[in-house]
Amino acid sequence: MDKNRPAPNTAPLAVDAALFPHPVICIMKIPTFLLTLAFGTTAAFPQAATQVARNESLKQELRLSVERGLDFLRTKQNPTTGQWGEAEPVALTGLGIISFMLDPNRKPGDPVPAEVEKATKFLVSNARPDGGIFIKGRGNYNTALALTALLLNNKPENEEVMLKARRYLVHCQVDLDEKGKQDNPLDGGIGYGDEKGMHADMSNLTFALEALYYSQSLLADKGDAAKNEPQLNVAAAIDFIQRCQNRPASNKSSWVSKDPDDAGGFIYNPVETRGAKVPNPDGSIALRSYGSISYAGLLSFIYAGVDKDDPRVKAVIEWLQNHYNPNENPGLGAAGLYYYYQTMSKALSIAKIDFIKTKDGKLIDWRADITQKLLGLQKGDGSWSNAEGRWMESDPVLTTSYILMALGRIHQTL
Repeated sequence: MDKNRPAPNTAPLAVDAALFPHPVICIMKIPTFLLTLAFGTTAAFPQAATQVARNESLKQELRLSVERGLDFLRTKQNPTTGQWGEAEPVALTGLGIISFMLDPNRKPGDPVPAEVEKATKFLVSNARPDGGIFIKGRGNYNTALALTALLLNNKPENEEVMLKARRYLVHCQVDLDEKGKQDNPLDGGIGYGDEKGMHADMSNLTFALEALYYSQSLLADKGDAAKNEPQLNVAAAIDFIQRCQNRPASNKSSWVSKDPDDAGGFIYNPVETRGAKVPNPDGSIALRSYGSISYAGLLSFIYAGVDKDDPRVKAVIEWLQNHYNPNENPGLGAAGLYYYYQTMSKALSIAKIDFIKTKDGKLIDWRADITQKLLGLQKGDGSWSNAEGRWMESDPVLTTSYILMALGRIHQTL
């Protein structure tokens, strides 16, 4: 292990007991700054009457937009198998389920939509003996999204499938070189799942941490048996997260940028990036922070139980506020823009950030700002798609799901 590397935060992974209808076994610390997300949220603070009225108008527009988006997804679901998509059907089906279950038009007690029931059967049918839920490859990516979706349509008959999927994700955590030591840059992370443990990145880690975070509810009624369930090495995961952050105080990697404009933001993983590369004054190559993955960094810190007052969390929140942009993915432009929108909406909602304070001190109601932007991007058939096309974002099923998830999260706290 690098002796210059700061000791990792050893706080246990957290789960919010209010997320689920039964108590969660007390094996995790609850962060003080999480919203009450029952895969939904309630408003954090009272609002002025004028703000409430304005929000009601915006919420009505949002709900109509979501209804049109879901109608589009209905037309793209395979009527025989229940799946969405062909290239990554498990992942896209998981995203489709999440989109329907976050629908703000659904009322408490409403039955689960028929589309979700059919899609759930498709996911379960692709569960493997080792717990993975996927068809060809990208085992962790597909399994993480499938497990999160199954938890939203939690059925007792699928409990063993979900528990095995949870175990599968735990075992996807990378531990190269000497086992049990943080002696490789990728240690503690999680990748797509088909690289024989030789890849890890912030995006896949975030999806996995989210699924593991919520799946702790499955252990609530297990008593002593829960103690035998495998658990993620959370300290190692946090160490990996901080090694992806442009923050010299907690990351001694040679690539860390000396430019204050990068301070606190994130890159893809400790050895590569999807963003820009620039020379440092000393001749080394710096990797610039960028938007979508910095929101993934904030989410990962949250799911790993790192407190909001931790300087690493404060640093990424400051970077995100300084680089707030409703029109592009900061540092990448149009690339990954729709992933950026859904990751942003989720992270800011869960972190209970109600207003963005820009560099010049301006306060922005990001929910209203982003909602209006997304409504304006919706196409006539109810879909969304990214003409730039990187990372499959030309696929309207993927991008429509991303935006429906973003709007669902936003509506929960408007």
